[in-house]
Amino acid sequence: MTDRRFPLLGVLALTLSAALAGCGGDDEAGGGDEGGDEPAVEAPALSPLTGLPVKGEPRHPVLAVKIDNSSSSAPQVGAGDAGMVVEELVEGGMTRLAVFYYNDVPKDVGPVRSMRATDIGIVSPLGAALVASGGAPQTRERVKDADIKTFTEGAAGYYRESSRSAPYNLFMKLDQLAKKVKATETPTPYLPFEEGAELPKGKPASGLTATFSGGSSTTFERRGGGYVNTDTFAGEGDTFDPATVLVLRVPVGDAGYLDPAGNPVPETKFTGRGKAFIFHGGQVVQGDWIKGGLGAPVELEVGGGEISLPPGKVWIELVPKDGGDVSWTK
Repeated sequence: MTDRRFPLLGVLALTLSAALAGCGGDDEAGGGDEGGDEPAVEAPALSPLTGLPVKGEPRHPVLAVKIDNSSSSAPQVGAGDAGMVVEELVEGGMTRLAVFYYNDVPKDVGPVRSMRATDIGIVSPLGAALVASGGAPQTRERVKDADIKTFTEGAAGYYRESSRSAPYNLFMKLDQLAKKVKATETPTPYLPFEEGAELPKGKPASGLTATFSGGSSTTFERRGGGYVNTDTFAGEGDTFDPATVLVLRVPVGDAGYLDPAGNPVPETKFTGRGKAFIFHGGQVVQGDWIKGGLGAPVELEVGGGEISLPPGKVWIELVPKDGGDVSWTK
């Protein structure tokens, strides 16, 4: 797989080598061009969520917040500042969102809901801290064993919104949490972004629907060069409008326990290989996704060759390969 670590160290090393080479000879003689060397230009830092240039790097890690995705959550708060969103299947055929923040951290996010074992493969590649209301004992143990730092109800920043009913009234003052948790490493890109990347020619697609179950689907329309979630529960002016929608067909198994209502809890197996549908620029390109392990980033192939995505915000749909579907309109 391609090594996609940020190129800052390589750029600095090359710059230093060039500077030393240009200083050969007798320094005191004042030899060389009268104008002197031009100052080196340092490559900008890139967001691990979007691949876009950012000003400086945050001192906190990537923050992944589990947000409810049902009508009871309306209006969702804080999605507009996210860098990436991943939608996953949970019990009862419903879905939940893992909403990622790095450079732009909103004051409030929510409603915050519980974690799932599926989240291990979703957040591990970024070394992200997981913000969730809680979780089943077996899930919390597995997340802990995966060395994922979690912030559950009771941690700094959590509060209950009095105008809403439980369990849809738990919110997090994410800006406060971001000031308290420190990053231990620079996260690597989640997806294969590349400036100037051009996708292979695909089929026309002005809209799409990702179907997770008989009772749950998510629809997007292309508007203004990007995509708009037409059945969103986000508040007005606070929507996540991606440049790319990435639909990945994934195997789904049983997490091994029931929720309080008696529903089996599914677990998405986000490793291995599967079909990928890349919606960007009004077209859909079909290929494959590859993920070498729970902590590995996502690679993309079309026609057997690796491809890169144009930088920008991405919404990832983890659609079950059995029982799910993806369709689009021209």
